[in-house]
Amino acid sequence: MKIHESKAADYSPAVLTIPATCAGMRLDAALAQLFPEHSRSRLQAWMKDGRVSVDGAGADAKRKVLGGEVVHVTADAPAAESAHRAEAIDLPVVYEDEHLLVIDKPAGLVVHPGSGNWSGTMMNALLHHAPQLAAVPRAGIVHRLDKDTSGLLVVAKTLAAQTDLVRQLQARTVKRHYLALVHGEVAVPGSVDAPIGRHPVQRTKMAIVTRGGSGRDALTHYAPRERFAAATLVECRLATGRTHQIRVHLASIGHPLVGDPVYGRRKSIDAVLDAFPRQALHAWRLALVHPATGEEMSWEAPLPPDFAGLLEACRHG
Repeated sequence: MKIHESKAADYSPAVLTIPATCAGMRLDAALAQLFPEHSRSRLQAWMKDGRVSVDGAGADAKRKVLGGEVVHVTADAPAAESAHRAEAIDLPVVYEDEHLLVIDKPAGLVVHPGSGNWSGTMMNALLHHAPQLAAVPRAGIVHRLDKDTSGLLVVAKTLAAQTDLVRQLQARTVKRHYLALVHGEVAVPGSVDAPIGRHPVQRTKMAIVTRGGSGRDALTHYAPRERFAAATLVECRLATGRTHQIRVHLASIGHPLVGDPVYGRRKSIDAVLDAFPRQALHAWRLALVHPATGEEMSWEAPLPPDFAGLLEACRHG
């Protein structure tokens, strides 16, 4: 292995040549051998984040190496290293056994560390609550909620449970129901079947994109539960789990979520709605098959006080 630039304290990229002794190995396995101070799952995460390149191109963890490839690896900056630290953060646990955890995530809590949020996340809290999760990729997190969305999340406590839950999510057998307060009157139930991908211009946003493009299939079912003067409480059921799916889909049919700073309305005819400081979205019901016992299980989480208070204000407005 030839290291052309060391992993110095300033976290400049490491540039190395894959030795012939690694020929035939998967790229992630080879790098785990060459960088023993980093776990294989962390190296895989760096590949997904674009922080690893092979001969100037993107890195695929499953790629077989021949030896002689030049690899650039940009390690975590010091701030990013805190993503893997346990922190004593209150974690509302709805259910727990040796295989899984169900969390009622409060609004404002980031699920997974990322740019600008390297600490104080649900992942940090999980590592403190169950230290064995350090051995599970992403600390067992198999799906996410946006920072300002509240409600139920399942976390795997073992690799076997994580594999099973991911397969259930891929098979679309995990049932996820949300409550959302949206602008306008939703008269009848319906569905939005439209692919979602990165916005072509505003890269921090998601958008509905044409089929055959960069979007991924996305399907949301919705039904009105309670109507108010300027808004409707709807129940949404996800058939897929794309980033910002409910927010994008409901905005696309003219019913953006109340309080949504990205896809919502800045002003409406109701000052109470406009004053709500976050998207009015709560993951209230979760159902799945237990990865070890095969038992069908479900949980429900009541609306958090701010959302419940908003509904009361709408009822008496």
